[in-house]
Amino acid sequence: MKTNEVRFGAAKDQLIIFDTTLRDGEQSPGASMTKEEKVRIAKQLERMRVDVIEAGFPAASNGDFESVKAVADVIKDSTVCGLARALEKDIARAGEALRGANSGRIHTFIATSPIHMEKKLRMTPDQVVEQAVKAVQWARQWTDNVEFSPEDAGRSDLDFLCRVLEAVIAAGARTVNIPDTVGYNMPWQFGGLIKNLREKIPNSDQAVFSVHCHNDLGLAVANSLSAVLNGARQVECTVNGLGERAGNASLEEIVMAVRTRQDMFSCDSRIDTTQIVPASRLVSGITGFAVQPNKAIVGANAFAHESGIHQDGVLKHRETYEIMRAEDVGWSTNKMVLGKHSGRNAFKTRLKELGIELDSEEAWNAAFARFKDLADKKHEIFDEDLHALVSDEATFATQDRYKLVSLKVCSETGEIPHAVVVLSDNGVEKRAQADGGGPVDAAFKAIESLVKSGSDLTLYSVNNITSGTDAQGEVTVRVNRGGRIVNGQGADTDIVIASAKAYLHALNKLASDETRAHPQV
Repeated sequence: MKTNEVRFGAAKDQLIIFDTTLRDGEQSPGASMTKEEKVRIAKQLERMRVDVIEAGFPAASNGDFESVKAVADVIKDSTVCGLARALEKDIARAGEALRGANSGRIHTFIATSPIHMEKKLRMTPDQVVEQAVKAVQWARQWTDNVEFSPEDAGRSDLDFLCRVLEAVIAAGARTVNIPDTVGYNMPWQFGGLIKNLREKIPNSDQAVFSVHCHNDLGLAVANSLSAVLNGARQVECTVNGLGERAGNASLEEIVMAVRTRQDMFSCDSRIDTTQIVPASRLVSGITGFAVQPNKAIVGANAFAHESGIHQDGVLKHRETYEIMRAEDVGWSTNKMVLGKHSGRNAFKTRLKELGIELDSEEAWNAAFARFKDLADKKHEIFDEDLHALVSDEATFATQDRYKLVSLKVCSETGEIPHAVVVLSDNGVEKRAQADGGGPVDAAFKAIESLVKSGSDLTLYSVNNITSGTDAQGEVTVRVNRGGRIVNGQGADTDIVIASAKAYLHALNKLASDETRAHPQV
């Protein structure tokens, strides 16, 4: 594994952006991604100039190992990182996955709070220090770029934390990451912790201080920014704030807060902010986690002004109510871009302008064919439609077991809705019909009678992609089978068909034999 000295020896005025969408973000219930989906997101993160991409937890499963390896093999301009517990077998697995990386990092961790050491690890403080040092030494056999995290640092004893961090820095950790694992800290408290650690640890100048904040109290971004003001020079974050429980610090909010308030921050990231919105849409499309309209930076209403006073102010001078330009974060002012008479070259050019790259000419041809089908249904094709079209195309990969062949529904006042569905099950067509409380319910019951997944539907959500009665509907479903939770997503101008696509997407995920282990188990 090759390393890049610049990655972990950054100048004091550079804020390193460490994206963990593919690892911690994937721990959101239902947000699991395929290898191909991880590679697509990683390429967009590289295009956005993210410094470090944490691609996964290689020891969790063979699938996760292969995903990290695939990302490491294709990413050239960002450091690719693999997570590992403080166990030699985990670290070796991460090292193997990162062999092909142009710049690789191993990120190892062990808990340091009293409650975690006693109740989870059942280890003494001395044993934890010894294991932490061993983990860094094992990782150094694979790469010089080693990061160490004391899990639950936000609830750890300060003196013990100093002891652990001093030891791992002496052992060769180039980055020490301070996680607020359960989102417990207040901003002034967390910033003070970073300041104290940097002042009390004798060799603190030999490592970059990083933070990884969770959003349980809605303070992940505030805590991260407080840490940066107190000397942290790496922030671990995710696109759209994705992550388990209430999520992680939001990448777009961290980057734009620092970029916008250069009067407060003595550092800045190297992020290409025009790629933020494309990244947000890609992650939302792949995971099925919709972005709330009032989400900062990437929400649909983030730059919308309805109040007459606000509209008047913005028209007279933008900065009266806008502290950022929509174009700077990737919002396009070009609304209607294509139509049914648009050619292949125009279609391909616009996708590339939106930051969408397809891997082969066959993929371009398939996407263009779907575009033409959509253009026959919709008079105006918007950028949002193109994002949904490409995501929907990628949803149904050739290796998926179940594919929708045809769907017919009948819904009439005073009559019981009825659905007839034809599926391809590993290439064999099967037909079923069912009644339901509505056309979607009938379609789902017909599908389930063929698939017999034994799962429970726990979420059904519909969002319009654009405006108008001919707008595409984007449907997200979440299903649970035996504790395994997966999301599915589908888009179509027909909501019932979009619903069937989303349901089959989720069922295909359940049908896959890939299982993942939680990295803290």
